[in-house]
Amino acid sequence: MTYDIGFKSYCWAIGTTSYRTDKFNMNIEQQMSLMKEFRELPQNKGRLWTGNNAFQAEYYKFLKNRGFVKGDAPRADKDAREKTSGLRDIGLLDDERNITEAGEALIQIARSGDFSSDNLFEIPKDSYLYFKQLLKTSNNVDGRNVRPFVVFLYVVNKVEYLTYDEFTYLLPLCVDRDTTDKIVECILFSRSGNLNYEDIILSVLMGMDNYQKALEMLQKEEVTEELICSVGFNRKSARYDRPYYTLYTLLRNIVFSGDDEVLQFYEATKKLTNNKVGGAWRKYFFCSNTRSVIAREGLSVLNTVPVLQAKSEKEFNEEFFRIMHLFKAKATLSDYFDLNRRYIKITDIVLFEDNKVKLDVLPKCYIQTIADDLMGFAFRKTELLSENVGLKEIHPCLEIEADSLYQKLGRVLGKKVTDKESAHRVIKDERYARFNKLINEKFDKDTLMALLNHFESRNDDEIRAMVTDNADIPTIFEYVLGIAWYVISDREGDVLDYMNLSLEADLLPKTHAGGREADIVWKYEKKKDWYPKHTLLIEATLADGSNQRRMEMEPVSRHLGEHCLSNPDDEAYCIFVTTFLNTNVISDFRARKNMEYYDSSGTKFIRGMKILPIQTSELTELLRLGVKYPQIYREFDKAHNSSEAPKEWYENYIKKIDFHSI
Repeated sequence: MTYDIGFKSYCWAIGTTSYRTDKFNMNIEQQMSLMKEFRELPQNKGRLWTGNNAFQAEYYKFLKNRGFVKGDAPRADKDAREKTSGLRDIGLLDDERNITEAGEALIQIARSGDFSSDNLFEIPKDSYLYFKQLLKTSNNVDGRNVRPFVVFLYVVNKVEYLTYDEFTYLLPLCVDRDTTDKIVECILFSRSGNLNYEDIILSVLMGMDNYQKALEMLQKEEVTEELICSVGFNRKSARYDRPYYTLYTLLRNIVFSGDDEVLQFYEATKKLTNNKVGGAWRKYFFCSNTRSVIAREGLSVLNTVPVLQAKSEKEFNEEFFRIMHLFKAKATLSDYFDLNRRYIKITDIVLFEDNKVKLDVLPKCYIQTIADDLMGFAFRKTELLSENVGLKEIHPCLEIEADSLYQKLGRVLGKKVTDKESAHRVIKDERYARFNKLINEKFDKDTLMALLNHFESRNDDEIRAMVTDNADIPTIFEYVLGIAWYVISDREGDVLDYMNLSLEADLLPKTHAGGREADIVWKYEKKKDWYPKHTLLIEATLADGSNQRRMEMEPVSRHLGEHCLSNPDDEAYCIFVTTFLNTNVISDFRARKNMEYYDSSGTKFIRGMKILPIQTSELTELLRLGVKYPQIYREFDKAHNSSEAPKEWYENYIKKIDFHSI
């Protein structure tokens, strides 16, 4: 018998689950630049992408030759489509993978290396462009258009924050106005403990006509493998749902015949093609996941769940149907979490912290002002996706007066905010409150010391797990050094500016494709006669051996030399930090003590530079002992003024400084 019933989309996602990547910002910028280069090749101009597998495979080969991908994809054309579909979805590329006006704007920002804020929200230029693009991005969900980011902004404003579970399992279900209002109501109701998110998922699914029809069919027809496969709505092929018929049969025997087929039922859950779904079945039904215990205990190892208490086949069928689709939906929605998070995070207006998703303070004030108008365009597609337009062009409600936003900010924070400067000050204060909280909770002294050890052993996976996967390891190294020096400086100084790093809204680092200078420039005020007002440049590298000398000797001395030439009245010196110091690097830097450094014209010069190289092992010891910067400054000044040969100088004046006695 053929059953005329099928799957219908019930949720949205931004991008594609088949393409996940770390260093997300850098990856987008690199690929946009590479696509521009690829498209500008004479032989590629005007060529169609759609349906042209050979052309798509050529793009993959181009990416491989440029070092963007490694290895050989089984389907080069498919891999090329996966790598570009997300960029198409947010309007940086068009359907034929040509660079759009919005995409060109991003490329120019990245090439300039200037990501500074030029907008009302005080977020980086690229983040503001992503913000505008996501406001325009839409999904087609079973014939209905929905703008996921707009829906997110509306919902998070209504409920103040989203837990990770709410963000993962409930937000993507908001595919129309009625469902969105229902989800908002359910979230608020569930926080009083009266409803859980699984009930909400099921209420949405069971409200769809295809699920209602499938359940009705399960109740009326003879239950066969074909029927179970039909009501399973497998998006790939019904045959993938054949293991559910075995589950159904075994579970039915357990409930109505009392058969001890528990071990067989346990083994059958492992035959489900989706591992997440199989794991959910086992967690739901079994109080032990140990095979020997299940074999020994039999029926007593099962949890008390409604389907096992069913009094009729109708009740059993409904419970089985609900379990099957709940776990399928949860697996699908959990697959989308990381994807949605990455795209929403690149706007730099959203915080993902403490298991909550919420808006940063200034964007929150903005969204509160316009929230009631968002539903007016949340479920309509726009023709402006590829264009680099202003907020007013996207929708008139999105343009508001700066003064009204600043007044709103002042009321929210309980502070006087009258203009951009005062807004900047209170936002900065709020960022530092969050940054210090981040250090307390995520980067305490022991964690910093552990991270420095991981840099020495290049345990990159552990470093990413402890910090972020949206930055490369050298950027994370500089970020960790910045935090370590902030701790050593008793949390004095404008470290978020001193680090000269691009940070996400949650104040973790991100890497851009164009790279950047690796300086941390720290300003210190005078405290004592021996502790004058001065500037400290911290240079960091993970290069070692001969590479260290080739890559770092010239840039480090140049950065310090140019700073001293540009600021002749500023006392300045440099600390060079690496995991392993090359002896000739020590010698080169010590030689700078007695050498001239000239400007590019050769007319101006400074005589002598103070550069002190240290290893992360020394920095770890400073953290362990709790030594503060004034003591370090004094001892390093003594070391600089000594006259021993470089190798002996480092051994006696850097490695053997006795900070215990200070």
